Amino acid sequence: MDVLDVEKSKCIGCGACVSIDAEHFDFDSDGLSEVISNANLKSENLQDAIESCPTGAIRLAKTDEAYESSEKEDSSFQNNDTVPAES
Repeated sequence: MDVLDVEKSKCIGCGACVSIDAEHFDFDSDGLSEVISNANLKSENLQDAIESCPTGAIRLAKTDEAYESSEKEDSSFQNNDTVPAES
């Protein structure tokens, strides 16, 4: 089962996800993004919100891969905006 997940250590609270997709995101008490719904995970607004995150803090994950359920930092999730190495 997929779940929507925000890695709090990467979130900078810019609000892009909240403004694009208020169905799935809101601010927590620290001003960081939090998931408020795991319904409708195939919505276009959700995909746009994930892609708009400047730090790559948002992802769809398997339940057992969620950031908040992990004791250690998840190094398998990488930002896709990496620059290829020069040859």
